[in-house]
Amino acid sequence: MPLRLVWFCLLSTLVSTLAPQTHAAEFVPHKIATGLKGGYQVIAADLNRDGKPDLIAVAPGTNELVWFENPGWQRHVILADVPRMINCAAWDTDGDGIPEIALAYEFSNDASKSIGIVVILRHNGDPTLPWTPTEIDRLPTSHRLRWADVRGDGKRVLINAPLTNAEARKPDDRLSVPLVYYDPVDWKRRVISQENQGVQHGIFIAAWDSKARDAVLTASFSGLDLYRLKHGAWTRTALAPGAPEAWPKSGSSDVVVGYLGRHRFLAAIEPWHGNQVAIYRLHSGKWSREVIDSTLTDGHTIAAADFEGHGNYSVVAGERAGVRSLYLYRADKGTWSRLVIDKQMASASCSVVDLNMDGRLDLVCISPVTQNLKWYENTK
Repeated sequence: MPLRLVWFCLLSTLVSTLAPQTHAAEFVPHKIATGLKGGYQVIAADLNRDGKPDLIAVAPGTNELVWFENPGWQRHVILADVPRMINCAAWDTDGDGIPEIALAYEFSNDASKSIGIVVILRHNGDPTLPWTPTEIDRLPTSHRLRWADVRGDGKRVLINAPLTNAEARKPDDRLSVPLVYYDPVDWKRRVISQENQGVQHGIFIAAWDSKARDAVLTASFSGLDLYRLKHGAWTRTALAPGAPEAWPKSGSSDVVVGYLGRHRFLAAIEPWHGNQVAIYRLHSGKWSREVIDSTLTDGHTIAAADFEGHGNYSVVAGERAGVRSLYLYRADKGTWSRLVIDKQMASASCSVVDLNMDGRLDLVCISPVTQNLKWYENTK
């Protein structure tokens, strides 16, 4: 057998369920911003009440939380002199049509050096001018912030998922990790759980049991877990243990929910900052795990959406190292194919949003490596 054919056969067996690569031509890239040193997170929110989604960028190396105004992408500073930002979340808590922004900063992976300041930012009449922060908590390694309607009453609370326990010390981070929330009524910290262990890296808000009530999915060294508020009490359901390797290469890093028709699936990056994209399907009451890609290096963002509008979700995953690419995974009759969205976008975060209001879901991603923000227009 020719040597070239031997190498091809070896490569093709690395990921048995992954079909050959092609290019995702339906996404057209547009540059929105550069110079975003340490670019870590991007979210969409209408910040000026014009009906168009704007973009908020967290770039810790700049010490400025900024937003870009749709459609011209003018840059505005929300808050300056904010060291070591890590995450933000936007929701209109007071009903004035402009969301409040929750921001976590003074973050470090080393819990002994992480203050974990959480503030709520409010505009002062003109959202293009600096906003006013109000501190609501200091919780070491505050890392992931999300708004969720956990009671099903239309009023969202702020979820805060720290990365580790405040007393965690490397290399053996086996301590329990808090998961907490704040009610805008008084902004007091309330505990959801302290059952996850090790590193709690990802959370995802999902309408799990009904469209009216949100649940909280977590991805940690403990695996994938579901938290639901019922009759005033939180319950934890262990869905899957994640990657089966030995600690600390076990568990999950990030998780999202998708659908293939009416059937729900979970997509995860595993283990922490890992190399695998795993799909979980529910069979006979248990979530079965299928690794559809094991070639990522420092996988750090995952998203799922029905980009083609036919009822089947595709999965997006990005890696911050290695070949530093952004990928789209499509399911067809049980087989997942990988398509390249961008060969030069080491994404730390991606968000799904119809940015140009044409009825098709687009993708926006931010990178700490190329320090840029890109919009991938869905033209399919």
